[in-house]
Amino acid sequence: MESSSARSGGSTRREATRQKLYEAAVTLIAEQGFSATTVDEIAERAGVAKGTVYYNFASKSVLFEELLRHGVGLLTASLKEAAEQTARRGGTKVDALDAMVRAGLVFIDRYPAFTQLYVAELWRTNRAWQSTLMVVRREAVAVVEGVLREGVAAGEFSDEIDVQLTAAALVGMVLVAALDWKSFQPERSLDDVHAALSRLLQGRVSGRV
Repeated sequence: MESSSARSGGSTRREATRQKLYEAAVTLIAEQGFSATTVDEIAERAGVAKGTVYYNFASKSVLFEELLRHGVGLLTASLKEAAEQTARRGGTKVDALDAMVRAGLVFIDRYPAFTQLYVAELWRTNRAWQSTLMVVRREAVAVVEGVLREGVAAGEFSDEIDVQLTAAALVGMVLVAALDWKSFQPERSLDDVHAALSRLLQGRVSGRV
């Protein structure tokens, strides 16, 4: 049997390979679409053999489905960490939401191609991975819902807030604003975009003017 260190090394190498495949796939699919992108192109862009793609993923569709899980999982983790860091500092729930807005912008700034692809897929209903997409989207929105519910319970937010819809609206606000920023206003800084969304958040969710 392999030693634990050998298994650990193999796992690390495999994760590194899968990361390269994710990055290659998201770039190509964002550029030319899922149907037009071939496994050969993904392998070439990732700098691996075609067989390596099939060793890690049963098919192109499975690769794409896992890419969605991986990408949205990273976003969800960053939102959770932003909320938890705010709580450790003793911040309010509005502060937590603001930190999550910034975390979302940082994620999108780092992974613009994935974000573009993710938003596009949300509008499609005939994909094999639609159920997976809905699950991972729900996980991300649920993080925001949790903070809103805690804010309502603490009296920071009105109990008339529709938590589920407000959470979805906040996530959607960040996604759409960030895509507009990257596509049409790239000269603006992340701090500038965050400040604009922060003012909107402070005025509408917290009730401040």
